[in-house]
Amino acid sequence: MAGNSRPSDNEGGSGGSSIYSPQSMRAEKRAVAGNSVVAAIAVTTLKIVVGFSTGSLGILSEAAHSILDLIAAIITLLSIRVSDKPADAEHQYGHGKVENFSAFIETGLLLLTCIWIVYEAAERLFFRHVTIEPGIAAFAVMFVSMGVDFWRSRALGRIAAKYDSQALEADALHFSTDIWSSGVVVLGLLLVMIGRSYGIVWLRDADPVAALIVAAVVVYVSSRLARKTIDALLDAAPREVRSQIVAQVSKVNGLLEVDRVRIRRAGNKYFADLSVGMARNVTFQHSEQVADAVTDAVHQVLPEADVVVHSVPRAVRTENIFDRVRAVATRHNFNVHDVSVQDLKGKLHVEQHLELDERLSLKEAHDRVTLLESEIRQDVPEVSSILTHIESEPSTIERGDEIGRDAALEKRLKAIAKAFPEVLDVHEVRIKRVRGHLYVSCHCTLSDELPLSRVHEISTELETRFKQEAPQLFRVLIHPEPSTDNRR
Repeated sequence: MAGNSRPSDNEGGSGGSSIYSPQSMRAEKRAVAGNSVVAAIAVTTLKIVVGFSTGSLGILSEAAHSILDLIAAIITLLSIRVSDKPADAEHQYGHGKVENFSAFIETGLLLLTCIWIVYEAAERLFFRHVTIEPGIAAFAVMFVSMGVDFWRSRALGRIAAKYDSQALEADALHFSTDIWSSGVVVLGLLLVMIGRSYGIVWLRDADPVAALIVAAVVVYVSSRLARKTIDALLDAAPREVRSQIVAQVSKVNGLLEVDRVRIRRAGNKYFADLSVGMARNVTFQHSEQVADAVTDAVHQVLPEADVVVHSVPRAVRTENIFDRVRAVATRHNFNVHDVSVQDLKGKLHVEQHLELDERLSLKEAHDRVTLLESEIRQDVPEVSSILTHIESEPSTIERGDEIGRDAALEKRLKAIAKAFPEVLDVHEVRIKRVRGHLYVSCHCTLSDELPLSRVHEISTELETRFKQEAPQLFRVLIHPEPSTDNRR
């Protein structure tokens, strides 16, 4: 029946980035990623120098980890520069997946680091012993590294949360765990010094053991990061988000069902695709209003999501025979009115008025009526016969002249209206001449509580009586008004 798409003008995800301009977002993300690259270069250089000078596998494993962190930081910086580009003809969902892909590459690099660390630690534990000379420089480098990692993990985490960036989040997670892994290396160096000072031989293996603990930390971080990045690359829906969206959308008035909900993420951007069932007799305009309400409901869960709503027409169990007849007409975009159903000795007879374009020929119009009546019989088998009155639907503006008031005619028409006890007043009687025909219109005041069915009967009878009294009238239009409205 109808579809609705409301793309967000902002580039944020499910967070609150909508209050920031795209320019400021790009500038902040690139600045923090660039600072991380500079810090990674400095820390990696210090760890390599001190690691080789002391022979500490713990420090060398941290240096290898930092080298990959540097590569990951460079990849993150490059991916952010690409992912923030707006959607184009070739990338209609934007470039956000670049962030997810860079995080995936970062995961692979971390796993390679673990393989080297485990191999080297096993060599030193079981096949060859390496003498370690920990000194002040080694401890100084590790403490500086921990301080730098704390600073950049906080900075990256703040911007990642602010703009819902998975690439920056991955870097922030890395550097926060680096603090703990560096602490383990420091502990290993301390144990080596204690073992040498007090002659405890088995403490000489504290350094490779510390390296293995670092590897375990890296594996843990990698597994968490790998799951998130693979889910994003495979368009896995965030946990429980679908059920939350269904719960919110189900509260929208006018929906019969929530047929399908699909969610995907690209970078910091969410895309939601929904199919919802609506009564088949609702108008296109109303279905658009309901689709807008569905979009607003989705934004309660994912505030900046790009939402597409597809509405599907459904038959309602409470439909009566009039609704079913109109539903067939609506399927063909036909406008039917004055539908009446008579029970003639157990057989249902339908009469209806159908408006068709006045530019159609009689043959074309009759063919459309034949098709409509055939489908009504198929969809509503209870109906045994149908009679359709064809009316021309105006497609041009008619030129006419307003004659004004005709006191004599107005008096005669009001006299006729007095025969109806429900009619309280007749006023604003106006006469027009259009294409050589006389048109008369008037306002008729009736009781507020009068049923609409009786109002229609009175209006129809008045139109008939007016034409009988004044045969020159081509068309009569009566506008009913409640008595309270007429007193204003």
